[in-house]
Amino acid sequence: MTGKPDQPTSRLRLNLRQLEVFVATAREGSTRAAADRIARSQSAASSALADLEASVGALLFDRIGRRLALNENGRALLPKAQALLDQATEVQALFSGEHAAPLRVAASFTIGEYLLPERVSQWTALHPQSQVHLHIANTRDVIDAVARFDVDVGFIEGPQTHPDLVVRAWRTDELVIVAAPGHPLAGRVATHRQLSQATWVLREHGSGTRQVTDAWLIQNLEQVHVGFELGSTEAIKRVVASGTGLACLSRYTVAQALEDGHLIELRTKLPAGTRRLATVMHRDKLLGRATTDFLRHCGASVPRGAVAPLP
Repeated sequence: MTGKPDQPTSRLRLNLRQLEVFVATAREGSTRAAADRIARSQSAASSALADLEASVGALLFDRIGRRLALNENGRALLPKAQALLDQATEVQALFSGEHAAPLRVAASFTIGEYLLPERVSQWTALHPQSQVHLHIANTRDVIDAVARFDVDVGFIEGPQTHPDLVVRAWRTDELVIVAAPGHPLAGRVATHRQLSQATWVLREHGSGTRQVTDAWLIQNLEQVHVGFELGSTEAIKRVVASGTGLACLSRYTVAQALEDGHLIELRTKLPAGTRRLATVMHRDKLLGRATTDFLRHCGASVPRGAVAPLP
């Protein structure tokens, strides 16, 4: 035979260890913290990161003192690196007896404490080898976790969003005003003036419930006197049940307390208060099989083009 042999394909210069260190460093802000996160030595993490930057021919971080902050190159690489690591995890699961990679889910307090537990329990019963790591925080922190790729998907309440995220309607929720059975306004229709003069017990700023509550009450009342700001819905219910103030909460969170008689729903002339609960995903992230199946299990839709191909 004559002629030149086929030209070899370009040699792959990147490896998963380098990408693992890169993603961990992006999340933690230093190679020392990244090394702790992925159980490697700092020298090995620093070497892997240097090799990665040499392989791509570009710096991926701005060095600010001892901190490493993603630069434009790093921000472009992060979603692709995370997607490759997620797919590698699924490939590894194929040969380890697992049916799916662990799910990383973040949810706001109302959803995480009152709506998702039953669904997670049902999911685990159907998929006993598919773990669900559920992180519960306020809506602002859930959005940040999704934006940083710390979780695969988030469930939020309120209108907050982020330029890198896709927010999709999931279900609706009703806001109700509750009081102790012995409160002076119990058993009557509270007027706007009475509600404006009342003491309110509300969630902290950054909470989706607080954001929607503020918008609803401020729009309809002359003033809102906030006596307590608490970071827990359960704490709010206990304070209100003791006879101190009124609360505006999700019907999901007070259903049992209303049934038990610990709280009563206050009748008012305010228009109905509703809000949207939503799922939130990073627009650059390809969702794995387990995540898409879990979303559908929860009755949520999956954006077109967001599903990673099977490895």
